[in-house]
Amino acid sequence: MITEALIARCIRHESRAQYELYRALHPVMMSICSRYERNPDDARARMNEAFLKVLTRLEQRRPGVPFEPWARRIVINTVIDAFRMEHRRRSVETTDATLTGAEPGCSANGFLEEMEAEAFAELLQRVPPMSRNVFNLFAVDGYAHAEIAALLGISEGTSKWHVANARAILQKALAARAGVHERPLAS
Repeated sequence: MITEALIARCIRHESRAQYELYRALHPVMMSICSRYERNPDDARARMNEAFLKVLTRLEQRRPGVPFEPWARRIVINTVIDAFRMEHRRRSVETTDATLTGAEPGCSANGFLEEMEAEAFAELLQRVPPMSRNVFNLFAVDGYAHAEIAALLGISEGTSKWHVANARAILQKALAARAGVHERPLAS
């Protein structure tokens, strides 16, 4: 459990307290990073980067701000920043080449309810990175399209398109997995 006393000990740079905090935050942070990163090693790297940011910014946290949502926000922003940097790097490397990233409904609500989170995460990996990130921010993390647009430097319409694109890909994957063809998921 994360207490204010534990946070105070971390601010004093007590290594045992920092390790305790790491162990307490690890499951939440890793689940967030795994939703955004396909490669498990990249997810771990983002998680460690985010945890370091949490530790270095503990003193900047305003009193009264709940710790766990504050830490989640840092993790999400860290993953999004890494995505932006990778996206910029790729666009510079591919000035002559065309970008390829587009990868090719059902009554799956009942099937989706039975599906384990890991299986859904596996299906989500079929979604192109930008659409997956926008979908995660919107559907999982609860960001509004305006917030997503500001975070990623895209328009609200583009944010909405990425969510729709992710849903379409997920619907097809769910339909194939459930053995049902092309009946849309309820929104």
